[in-house]
Amino acid sequence: MNKVIAVLIALLLLAAPVLADTKIAYVDLQKALNLSQAGIKAKNEIASQVKKYEAEFKTKQENLKKMKAELQKQAVLLSDSAKAQKERDFQQNVKELQRFQKDVKEDLQQKDADHTKQILNQMFAVLQKLGKDGGYQMILEKNQGAVVYGDEKIDLTDKLIKAFDATQK
Repeated sequence: MNKVIAVLIALLLLAAPVLADTKIAYVDLQKALNLSQAGIKAKNEIASQVKKYEAEFKTKQENLKKMKAELQKQAVLLSDSAKAQKERDFQQNVKELQRFQKDVKEDLQQKDADHTKQILNQMFAVLQKLGKDGGYQMILEKNQGAVVYGDEKIDLTDKLIKAFDATQK
């Protein structure tokens, strides 16, 4: 056991000069995504789509309420078969509204994922250049659990955002 510890200490002492020349930094990609011009533009685009879909959903929901109120008013006047048909129509419209809501959610999630993937791919290219130009041996991502502690001096997030935004103009 003592031999193993002695060997590990010797290896660390030999590696110390190499580690002293190692330049490591980290970035917060989530922050970079949220604060970059492309990220802000993507968020605004999705937010406008959400508003459009919400308006459409509200209109469909109002139509359903009217349909239900009409069905309740006419319930006593309608024959059983006509009443059953109107109830089927109402249930069909409820299903369509639920399907619409599900489709919209999937569509928005897909658009968000597409925007994120596109922006991240472009950011990685900029990050590669920052790493090479800055002489870094390694750049870690802060939110993936790789960085427990990092001095703000080695945080490249703001540099990444500036460099990335510059490539987007």
